[in-house]
Amino acid sequence: MPELLRRITVNPKQCGGRPCIRGMRIRVSDVLDLFATGLSAEQILEEMPDLQADDLKAALLYASRKLNHPVLVA
Repeated sequence: MPELLRRITVNPKQCGGRPCIRGMRIRVSDVLDLFATGLSAEQILEEMPDLQADDLKAALLYASRKLNHPVLVA
């Protein structure tokens, strides 16, 4: 799984520092939005031919890791 996460890059000079796929200007949030609208992985890959199947997996894994953080309640 750590290898998948290497596909996610963050560059303060690109896309406002938002996480992107392999240094391209395709943000993780763009991929998540396409999934949220109901597109399948195959449809996303057709729409964005620069992406690979592992890029989609990496975006989902990245989002999952970002959301899975402890919340301390006082």
